[in-house]
Amino acid sequence: MEQQKLPNVTLALVLAILGFVCCCFGGLPGIIFGGIAYFLATKDEKLYKENPENYNNYSTLKTTKTVSIIVLVIGILYLAYSIYGIMSIGGWDAYMEQVQMMTEQYSQ
Repeated sequence: MEQQKLPNVTLALVLAILGFVCCCFGGLPGIIFGGIAYFLATKDEKLYKENPENYNNYSTLKTTKTVSIIVLVIGILYLAYSIYGIMSIGGWDAYMEQVQMMTEQYSQ
């Protein structure tokens, strides 16, 4: 029987890399992309464990799963840091006042 590639590995890898890039813009996009990538990788891992002789890209699957876990951790840490920063200046209203004040200073 000819070996084939696991169906979702490439998509999961692209999502994990996209999530890694999105971690720079905030925690939430990274968490979303990393979570979807992790879900797809786990799904393919179960498929591989049922019939390991049918698939040949398990090493890519392991890499994808590792990258998606790293993206999830970075995204969660960044989101927690952002929430802590907003709460440390007095909450959302104080944060928005500060943003408005900085915007007015910049426009002058």
